[in-house]
Amino acid sequence: MAFRAEIPYGAYWSTPFARWQGALAHLHSIEFAAYTAKAELARRRIDPARIDHGVLGFSVPQPHAFYGLPWLAGLAGAGALAGPTIMQACATGVRVLLATAQEVEAGMAEVALGVCCDRTSNGPHLYYPNPRGPGGTGAHEDWVLGNFDCDPLGPHAMIDTAEHVARERGVSTAEQHDVVLMREAQYARALADDSAFLRRFMTLPFDVPSSNLRKSQSTLAGDEGINRSTADGLAKLRPVKEGGSVTFGGQTHPADGNAAIVVATPERARELSARPEIAVRLLGFGQARVALARMPEATIPAAQRALAHAGLSIDRIDAVKTHNPFAVNDIVFSRETGRALGRMNDWGCSLVWGHPQAPMGTRSVIELVEELVVRGGGRGLFAGCAAGDSAMAVVVEVAERR
Repeated sequence: MAFRAEIPYGAYWSTPFARWQGALAHLHSIEFAAYTAKAELARRRIDPARIDHGVLGFSVPQPHAFYGLPWLAGLAGAGALAGPTIMQACATGVRVLLATAQEVEAGMAEVALGVCCDRTSNGPHLYYPNPRGPGGTGAHEDWVLGNFDCDPLGPHAMIDTAEHVARERGVSTAEQHDVVLMREAQYARALADDSAFLRRFMTLPFDVPSSNLRKSQSTLAGDEGINRSTADGLAKLRPVKEGGSVTFGGQTHPADGNAAIVVATPERARELSARPEIAVRLLGFGQARVALARMPEATIPAAQRALAHAGLSIDRIDAVKTHNPFAVNDIVFSRETGRALGRMNDWGCSLVWGHPQAPMGTRSVIELVEELVVRGGGRGLFAGCAAGDSAMAVVVEVAERR
């Protein structure tokens, strides 16, 4: 099925992603996302007053996050804007896109803004009071590291999900490293010609503001903390877990950043588009959950459901993007769907540019749209796994406006 809601071409953006504890580690993620949204809307000559719905997505709490979307909107110059705040781990980006589209589809909004942000750096240490605990002592957790290391249903760490799938499906370390080298080579294309591909949706060089957002503190030429792997270097790495196959080279890194997409009615999309002759349509969404501790497999049924929702088969898809926190993800996706590894994740992916969680899927969809525009049109699929052995997927189409 095709949604009436569209993405106005060019009405989206992403900051560079910076490896955690890097250039963006000092910035409050919601305040920074609002600061970025205000600047990028102005750059695109989109009056915030034209936006009549908003959705905020994040997965790492920040001070005053209770106020969510209304707070971000007020800081971004859209003080009359309301809407929900959503958290669905690494599936947050697609969930926010669906939420904005549904609002437009229901006739409750004409222009909706979906913003996703996260700062994995300096994650909060939370204390939960328990007056009935021994001596009144409560419980505590490190939000980021503690949840990377423990799915309470297992309990098991996220890396264990990749190890389980790799072991059951016979995925070797060498095979994983081959995918890493392929993905880094694909990302290198995005850096060609002074990062011409990234500049299609990213303001570069990017001025990093101070923590009070009043002055520029430093400048980023692009994504920060990218690995430059070699076959010899990867071969020297030992698996992270004894007896396993996944090395630090075969997985992504936590990161910081934000990204956003505007969704609108066809009439408003034409008005807000940087190129009105291009239509960016939403064709289908899918969600799935697989067996406990099998997270890398979840993208497969999510993608299948999104394709079924769109009334398409994967052989009619021109471009595929995946969230690949582990190289294992792409290997099993390719084996199961028949999509060649070399025909996925052109121009870049989260395995290379990092994992700031909520905005990861948003940037992936943006890159998918731009890849289709470079191709001259077509249909694209993004699928990404998330905590809890779950995943979401979306199918989009770029075509000449009728």
